[in-house]
Amino acid sequence: MSYSFFSTLSRLKYINRWGLMNNTRNENLSEHSLEVAFIAHALCIIKNKRFGGSIDADKVAVYAMFHDCTEIITGDLPTPIKYSSKKLREAYKAVEEEAGERLLSTLPDDLREEYEKYFVVQDGDEEIWKIVKSADRLSALIKCIDERRMGNMEFCKAEESTRKIIEENMTPELAEFIKEFMPSYGMTLDEQIKKDNE
Repeated sequence: MSYSFFSTLSRLKYINRWGLMNNTRNENLSEHSLEVAFIAHALCIIKNKRFGGSIDADKVAVYAMFHDCTEIITGDLPTPIKYSSKKLREAYKAVEEEAGERLLSTLPDDLREEYEKYFVVQDGDEEIWKIVKSADRLSALIKCIDERRMGNMEFCKAEESTRKIIEENMTPELAEFIKEFMPSYGMTLDEQIKKDNE
C-alpha cells in the first residue's frame, strides 16, 4: 500500500507566507519551518545552559519542523485575519485540527501514533509549544527586518507589532537570543563574518 504523508509534506515549499504583503522575496513554509526549528533549538540550549532548564532541544526542534504543516491544506491565513476575533480564532483552530487529522490519515497506523504529537497538542507539551511560538515570532521579525533592509516599507508596521508581541511574551532565553544574535540580522555577509572574526 502507498501512503502520501511525506509527498504531501514536500508541498510546504509551495505555500508562501505573508500573502497580503508586497514582498521583495517570497518566503515559503518549508524555509520558514527550518528557520523556526533552528531558533527553537537555540532557545532550548540557552534555557538549559544559562537558566537551569532541562528541556530536550532536539525534541523541540522536531516539533518546530512540523508546526505549520497543516497549512499545506489550509493555506497560510494572514495573522490579521486569523486573530481578528475570538470566533475566527476558534473556527480556524477547528480547521487546523481537521487538517491535522487529514494529514495523519495519510500514514500507516503503526507510524501515525509517532506523528500525532506534532499535530495534536498533548498534556505536558505546553512548554515545548511556548518555545516553538517564540521561535515562530522571531522568524517573523527576521522576515520584517530583511524586507525593511531591502527598502520595503510595507513591513514596518508588521515589524512594530511583532516586536510588541515578543516583548509581551519575553522569557530569559528569548531576551538572550535577541541580545546576542538579533543584531547581526540585517548585516551583509561580509559584515557578519568580519564581526564574528573580530
